[in-house]
Amino acid sequence: MSQPAEYRNMEQFYPYYLQEHSDRTCRRLHFVGTSLGLALVIYAVATQTWWLIAAAFIQGYAFAWVGHFFFEHNKPATFQYPWLSYLGDWKMWWQMLTGKIKI
Repeated sequence: MSQPAEYRNMEQFYPYYLQEHSDRTCRRLHFVGTSLGLALVIYAVATQTWWLIAAAFIQGYAFAWVGHFFFEHNKPATFQYPWLSYLGDWKMWWQMLTGKIKI
């Protein structure tokens, strides 16, 4: 699939996003990182330990980037499409959680 010069919405972007996450280990690392990030944000809010929200983003991206650099062997989409990539990660996470995408 060739990459358009610019994506205007998730409907256009998401097929590209999934293509960039074809490696199962990369997807698993995304799932773990996003899940841990969500848990950290929930804990941060519950305990009012606000610095943990920054830690949640850092560790979430760390898991994802390990997946891309060592397993998928590509550059994370977040470098070029930060907001769409962030939304794509949550959509992919939900589809893995609900069984639509194999973990």
